[in-house]
Amino acid sequence: MQKFNVFPTIEKFEHCDEFLTQFGIGEGDLIFISNSTRESYFKGAFSDALVINYRKYGSGEPTDTMVENIYSDINGYSYKRVFAIGGGTILDVAKLFSLERTVPVLDLFDRTFEIIKDKELILVPTTCGTGSEVTNISILELTARNTKMGLAVDELYADYAVLIPELIYNLPFKYFATSSIDALIHSIESYTSPKATEFSKLFSEKAMRLILSGYKGIVKKGPESRTLYLDDFLIASTYAGIAFGNAGCAAVHAMSYPLGATYHVAHGEANYLMFIEVYKTYQSINPDGIIKDLNHILAEILECEDNQVYDELEKLLDNILPRKPLHLYNVTENDLLTFTNTVMTKQTRLMANNYAVLDKETVLSIYTKLY
Repeated sequence: MQKFNVFPTIEKFEHCDEFLTQFGIGEGDLIFISNSTRESYFKGAFSDALVINYRKYGSGEPTDTMVENIYSDINGYSYKRVFAIGGGTILDVAKLFSLERTVPVLDLFDRTFEIIKDKELILVPTTCGTGSEVTNISILELTARNTKMGLAVDELYADYAVLIPELIYNLPFKYFATSSIDALIHSIESYTSPKATEFSKLFSEKAMRLILSGYKGIVKKGPESRTLYLDDFLIASTYAGIAFGNAGCAAVHAMSYPLGATYHVAHGEANYLMFIEVYKTYQSINPDGIIKDLNHILAEILECEDNQVYDELEKLLDNILPRKPLHLYNVTENDLLTFTNTVMTKQTRLMANNYAVLDKETVLSIYTKLY
């Protein structure tokens, strides 16, 4: 049996004014947005709604502490709709506030109480990578456990995913790079997942083609030329989100989480650090499965031979986001074993989607090569 779902209604507007007209945001709405995004694109809007400037509660990746503090500040406010306008952090946090019960966060993630959604949820991405607008996953750093974990339940699906290209036109190149590489990895990991279907692979492949073709154009024409491709990158991010929302991500994400949680490396950057070496390892373990089809697709896009795809992919991506060895992020040799243990014990949800089985020794060897 093959199962494939696309839950949110997806709407696309060229400009923010059209979005505001369509949704009529006002009293009884809870809005998650940064002050800078609000000032740049929604000045004068949301005056009757409760607006949360999520940056007040911390920077970087989302945490359980952030959620608990926001909940404390808005406790007692009655709302029927939740809007989130931002990157992956803001979308993942906002999903939890569409639930009847949000805290204690550790109990929520451990599912010690029934998870019930009782508010409408509208997600608007301002990067071209998270895919969170179409997935049922919220990923937080659980500070008490010093790890990142995902809660994946259908109650976290948005009612509407809203795409507005205007919101990413001024995205700095660094954030464009980290978010779009994250989307690329979503598309590739979902393609090789054992949960992939003929339907999910269509979305995976289309996302790969849009992102890599855009990167080739940017490398040829220069960083500022990315504005020519931003619409494609935004659509590709959502395609990749649909794909991994159905088929899942795997070892690349699992191995990046301890690095992000411990040293606060940006999610897309941490994923890219793991990506090439994980796929070279898959290739060495089992070169004749679905990875063979993946390599053929990548070779066609990159205009190289199938056996050259990972070297050529690395050359292309290093022009977008240069990689560094792990020790330059202050990772220690002792961390490598700690990271490995975390992956093998706390990231089993993701590791179950690996293309090939990666045991503890193999995971440690990948970290060691990257060190």
